[in-house]
Amino acid sequence: MRHGKYPFIIGFLAVPVALYCVFVVAAYVQTFKLSLYSWSGIGPMDFIGFDNFVKLWHDPLFWRSIRHNLFVLILLPIITITIGLVFAFLLNVGGGHKGGTTRGVWGSKIYRIIFFFPQLLALAIVAVIFGRVFGPDKSGMLNGLMPNSWKPWLFLADSRWALTCVLLVLVWQAIGFYVVLFSAGMGSISSEIYEAAALDGASRVTLFFRITIPLLWNTIQVAWVYLGIAAFDCFALVNIMTVDRGGPDGATSVLSMMIYRNAFEYSQAGYASALGVVLFFLTLTFAALTLRVTRREAV
Repeated sequence: MRHGKYPFIIGFLAVPVALYCVFVVAAYVQTFKLSLYSWSGIGPMDFIGFDNFVKLWHDPLFWRSIRHNLFVLILLPIITITIGLVFAFLLNVGGGHKGGTTRGVWGSKIYRIIFFFPQLLALAIVAVIFGRVFGPDKSGMLNGLMPNSWKPWLFLADSRWALTCVLLVLVWQAIGFYVVLFSAGMGSISSEIYEAAALDGASRVTLFFRITIPLLWNTIQVAWVYLGIAAFDCFALVNIMTVDRGGPDGATSVLSMMIYRNAFEYSQAGYASALGVVLFFLTLTFAALTLRVTRREAV
């Protein structure tokens, strides 16, 4: 049996590993290669070394896009995880200790479905919907609710608030998934732990901070990495919702949007590849640092 183990494993892994190498690894290698060339996407390719990275270093829009990505990177995980944990706690433990069991709030199963509903919508559909919600005139939902005497808010057309509007939509779209994720994690925590703490007089705040968060730390850690990767993207919302796809005046420009525009609008595939390489290393560095900094002993 042991003699035939390795051929059996290799037989199962050969095809998926080959497909992964062809369609994923090879694409990464090609992107790294293209970042060293000047290429319009068609025609001859001219080797220019690290000139694309030098150009990128001196591009003010690149640094502005980095700041926008960092803004979303800091706030998206904090807001989403905080709200997701609170809602999940209410759905699982918020009903208190009664009849020897710990219960969630009334109707918790229905609330789970409601919270998860945004996950059923494609991100492009969400962007179109909120593009009208934040409409800068009376045709927009929020401006339509205001009295006629009030001057309409520009929302996405205002460089001060456009990125905040994108952030709010990202939170709204993501929060349902993490409510369900944290609810599943809390469901795996033995109810006897909550019951023992409740009998000792622990309040709901104590239950949340002293029991729930420590026992869910690994799940929170993974959620933080996923949300960070999402923060480095934002392409669909910025492309569909914002003025001039990254405007007004670059106020919502992000790295993924720069990659798309340079590759498909400005015919600078080499420069777009250099941006992709930078985004790759930023995402990889963030994930590694997050896992390292948030690492702790298992409870």
